[in-house]
This record gives sequence, C-alpha cells and structure tokens, in this order.
Amino acid sequence: MNRIVLLGAPVEEGSGRRGCRMGPDAYRTAGLLEDLSGLGFEVEDLGNATCEPAPDAVAPNSRLVELERVAGWTRALHGWARDLGQRDAFPIYLGGDHSLSLGTVTGQAAAAEALGRPLFVLWLDAHSDFNTFETTETGHLHGVPLAFACGLPGFDALLGRPVPSVVDPANVCILGLRSVDKAERVLLRRSGTEAHDMRAIDEAGIARLLEPFLETVAGSGGLLHVSLDVDFLDPGIAPAVGTTVPGGATFREAHLVMEMLHDSRLVSSLDLVELNPFLDDRGQTARLMVDLTASLFGRQVLDRPTRGH
Repeated sequence: MNRIVLLGAPVEEGSGRRGCRMGPDAYRTAGLLEDLSGLGFEVEDLGNATCEPAPDAVAPNSRLVELERVAGWTRALHGWARDLGQRDAFPIYLGGDHSLSLGTVTGQAAAAEALGRPLFVLWLDAHSDFNTFETTETGHLHGVPLAFACGLPGFDALLGRPVPSVVDPANVCILGLRSVDKAERVLLRRSGTEAHDMRAIDEAGIARLLEPFLETVAGSGGLLHVSLDVDFLDPGIAPAVGTTVPGGATFREAHLVMEMLHDSRLVSSLDLVELNPFLDDRGQTARLMVDLTASLFGRQVLDRPTRGH
C-alpha cells in the first residue's frame, strides 16, 4: 500500500487536561507529511475531524468527565475509521488524547469485519486503558478505550447503541505497562489479553515479546492496528504527555518495535496519541513521534536526519 491518509483528531476532553487538541498540528509542524512523502508514499492530509453532537450520552455515574463530548468524538471517529479502513490507503489518526481510540479502534474493527478479516491491536502504552465506566477512578475517559473496543459491557452511551464490532481480547497485545489500576488489573486478567510490563521487556527483550504476536497476526490473515501513546516512551526522551510514568521504552527499543512492524508488513492503521505540545521541550516529543512513524514506514535509524534545535 503506497498511499497514506492523515486525519487529525484534536481531542482533549478525555484527558482532563488542556493541550492535546494541539497535537495534530504539532505533528504537521514537525514534518510528518514531508517525512512520509520523502519515503516515497503518496500522502493526503484530510485535515481535522469534528466532534458530532451527542446530547443523548448521559453519564451512568457522577465520576465520568465530559461524557457527551467524548461520545461525540467517538461517533465521529468511528465513522471515519469504518470508512477509511476499507479504502486502499493507510490511515494515521493524529491525536489528541487516547479517548480518540474509542472511535478509531472500533471503526477499524468494523472495517475489518466488512473485509472478512480479524483485527488485531498492538497497544504501546504505560497504561492498559482497560477501565470501565464503573471502575474508572478518575472519570477521565482516555483510560477506557481498550475495554470498550474489547466489548466489555456498560459503554452503550458512547455510540448510542452497543458497539457493532468488537476486538477479540485474545487479539490484543499491550507492551510497556507501568501503571495499572487495581480493578483494571482484574478485568485485564479475566479478558485473556496479552500484556507485558517493563519488567518483562527488561528480562526478555522487546523483540522476543513482540515476535510471537506478529506471527499470530500473520498466521490468522489479520489486519493490525497500532495505537502508540507518547507515555509508552520514557519521559526523559518524550516529556510532552500529561501522564508521565518513569521507566518507559528507550529510543532504541521504540525504534526496534517500529522497524519490526515495518518488516512484518502487517500494520494497516495507526493512532498517535497523547501528545501535549504545552508540555514539550522545543518540539522534542513531536519530532520523536514523527521519527518513529517514519521507522514504521521503512526509514532506518542510520538514515535519520540530524536536526538542529
């Protein structure tokens, strides 16, 4: 596939913190389109999605923050992803906080179902985002998208109906965990989702954990959606995120993941989430996320341009 489409998702209502809505333009300013074009791809920037009205989205408990707005974004991005996932192009969703994946992952799942193929998800994140409306401790809905995508109950308010296409939890791999709520941990274990924390990465090496998952995707003829959260990375190299947890993936570990994904030829869609330019240092994080995306599309680390500051 030689064509890439970029769609901005300037969502910040799921995080409880201002700044993520500037993420899509930060990626553009950091040269994402130019870098991908330079690798020989035809790149179309569709601009930014807009939030749909969702006045029927009523919170089942008082803890939930900005449910109506998050539901509106979920409905809009679900529709976009359902459509883009069936085109002859690779969609990259530029975020925006991780609540955008409520729409993108379920939309990609619907597209995969229409194509008669299973959807697999690689979740690169310090958090599992496997809370429900009932278990969330903060009420911030960037902490629930993977539970929603995997079909856990209680989320009907987001789309105004049950999610039409869900991801089999056995088709999900989470890499980089460093912070998981107690109730969330129980749900995660019950689901059968593959989850690896940083200790597992330290002990086994990130390649040994990722390889079997990629083999499963290939053996199933599946499509692979990758959701890359800035906080997957160590905050020392990627400070522009509101949910920093020390001890994240190193520069080389992150690039190795992207290089392995490129070599696999399995990835069909990508989320870039939780970039908060308010918290960045001279665009350091935005540039790193762009570099990682370029690695996913075939650029080697030795080919990285030297950048001035």
